[in-house]
Amino acid sequence: MRKIIFLILFVLLIISAFIALRFGSVGIEWREFWHSFTHPSEQGTAHSIIWLTRFPRVLAAVLVGAGLAAAGCALQGLLRNPLAEPYTLGISGGAALGAAVVTVFMPIHLGAWTTPVSAFFGAMVSVTLVYLIAGRRRFSVTGLILAGVILSFIFSSAVLLILTLASPLETNSILFWLIGSLSGDKVSIIKAIPFFIIPGIAILYLFGRDLDAIALGDEKAFHLGVEAIRVRQILFVVTSMVAGACIAAAGMVGFVGLIIPHAMRMMIGPGHKPLIIASSLAGAAFLVLADTVARTVLSRHGQELPVGVVTGIIGGMFFIILLLKQREKMSF
Repeated sequence: MRKIIFLILFVLLIISAFIALRFGSVGIEWREFWHSFTHPSEQGTAHSIIWLTRFPRVLAAVLVGAGLAAAGCALQGLLRNPLAEPYTLGISGGAALGAAVVTVFMPIHLGAWTTPVSAFFGAMVSVTLVYLIAGRRRFSVTGLILAGVILSFIFSSAVLLILTLASPLETNSILFWLIGSLSGDKVSIIKAIPFFIIPGIAILYLFGRDLDAIALGDEKAFHLGVEAIRVRQILFVVTSMVAGACIAAAGMVGFVGLIIPHAMRMMIGPGHKPLIIASSLAGAAFLVLADTVARTVLSRHGQELPVGVVTGIIGGMFFIILLLKQREKMSF
């Protein structure tokens, strides 16, 4: 059954990528699209749109969606909290502060790398602080969550302070990135983030059985031969690295690391090895489709929605439906 689900998810990802390449703000006839798609070496307008503009963006969506979903899946087992996701540990707050500080106070000129590099650096600073604070509580679940929440509030307040001091142009730039967007030059970005995201997902998969044991509780994990503290230290760094790379590439895209593991757990079960694979495939397909909607829904007006708006709407609706179903079950 699991193999069938994996196959369906993989086919869904391929179809999603094909749809994303076909549709966008600029219309392309089917015959022209198919010719350019099957002859990628030939030059032309359709070739430039498909292979130089849309393909890097689709690839970025695949990597970011897979990374966020896998990291969220691991954190939910690691922290034994169904609401845990990559942003729970303050990673997003640190990334946002890093991007805001560089944009307003330190205009470093790195081209398309300016915001991603500063965001990744901010995320890693946040990770280090959470690591140091949680270490004083022996990396307990409560210590990690509290440290992440406290730092998130501090970083959010600092970002709001910076926004009040920024110029209108800088404010718009920061806000658009904070909402989450895959627009812009992604060619250079996707050359770097695979070295963080792909090995990170592989490591999470290898620790799947350890996550299964930790999800039962630290005491039961100990009796099963799993050192919960050591595993939590390692996976905390790995999930933070993956999430930091995703945030650096796409900004604050919410709910992917939250709703996808939930949905896949309903279909596959709680085992983390298959769950990480399924979440990665589903997260990639989901973000590709969400970005396609963001690109096309306002294309007639010459505008584009940030993909974070689309994922936020879908994620909110998903949890409302989930909450209503749980209340119905409880009423019986």
